[in-house]
Amino acid sequence: MNKAITGNQANYSLMTIILSWSGMVVMSSLYLTIPLISLFSDYFHISLSKAGITSSIFSLGFATGCFFYGAISEKYGRKNVIVTGLFSLSIITLLLGMVNDFSLILLLRGLQGLAAATFSPVALAYTLEVFPNDKKVGAVGFISTGFLVAGIVGQVFSGYVSEHTHWHVIFYVLSIVYIFTAFLVLWFLPKGVAQNQTENIWEPLKKIGTIFTNGNLIFSYMIAFVLLMSFVSMYIILGEYLTSASFGMSSQKLIYIRSFGILGMIMSPFAGKLAKRFNVLFVLKIALTLSIIALIMMSVISNIIGLTMISIVFVSGIALAVPSLVTLVGQLGWNMGGIAVSMYTVILFAGTSVAPFISVYFMKTGSFTVAFILLATTLSIGLVSAMMIKIQTKKIVN
Repeated sequence: MNKAITGNQANYSLMTIILSWSGMVVMSSLYLTIPLISLFSDYFHISLSKAGITSSIFSLGFATGCFFYGAISEKYGRKNVIVTGLFSLSIITLLLGMVNDFSLILLLRGLQGLAAATFSPVALAYTLEVFPNDKKVGAVGFISTGFLVAGIVGQVFSGYVSEHTHWHVIFYVLSIVYIFTAFLVLWFLPKGVAQNQTENIWEPLKKIGTIFTNGNLIFSYMIAFVLLMSFVSMYIILGEYLTSASFGMSSQKLIYIRSFGILGMIMSPFAGKLAKRFNVLFVLKIALTLSIIALIMMSVISNIIGLTMISIVFVSGIALAVPSLVTLVGQLGWNMGGIAVSMYTVILFAGTSVAPFISVYFMKTGSFTVAFILLATTLSIGLVSAMMIKIQTKKIVN
């Protein structure tokens, strides 16, 4: 399928940078409202749980969109769907900055998630199609890094802007960023594979039934569900912990703590090299184990420096796990077109939709120690699932 790139020889480095940047700015929208949960609670006089719906509704819209955009891109082209989605995302984000009613915010956040879903599953399918075999895992690793860095950048950007000006400004700025990104994709990314224009867009969705006859894929999707759910939940719980009476940290200082998480993201591009030396399933198991141990350690550490360092270790594990898992899903579902990766993305971000509720539920125990232990137990479901995958894995050429 690599022959599908049109035009002159592609500049794969530039393509990787653009896709990674796009992934970061698009997925930043998911994490924008995490630092705003307490602010929305006070501003709109609602409970923390209700304020947390601003994150969940985005994830639900995102997961819903992932069902369809992979199939739509099969017919109309990956790049066309990505560009259309970015322009739509810019308009919806601009409208979010103009409203001051919580119900309208929820509606637009759902639509924002629906628009953002045009990128992630389509971009991953695009990458697996247009990049040569020796560059695929590395490219997926960098794009996954963009997705993960979004978890930090989105929170830091949102927290910083809300501290220094009105929260509406967050959405105005991002709207401009999305327009800029849309033109980057439009001008610099090659068209990609020639799609089947006569194919019914529902045809790829018929393969969903085949996916759930594959036990290994089912276990992979179980991992996907708890992966980003744990990532989002950790930052919600850690944020509440550090701003509680135990530490009394200000929102400004909490921004710095979140920023350190970027250091853990540098592990993501190394997933390809580790997969070459070992295999993606082994790397995935090690990554999950690393994050679980970090959560357990966070439950017993009671100083800010220690919690910050261990949060970086936790993020490192997640940063290794995400590209490893998407590569594994691509291998397991190689004969199912882009639908296997699309379903992975649906389930991955469906997990983030329940993260605010899971976090609040865990914190209702009245103990942050117990909350971190429960989160570690939840992520352990992913490790057990990884151990249940029984395949003859091959080393990845990178």
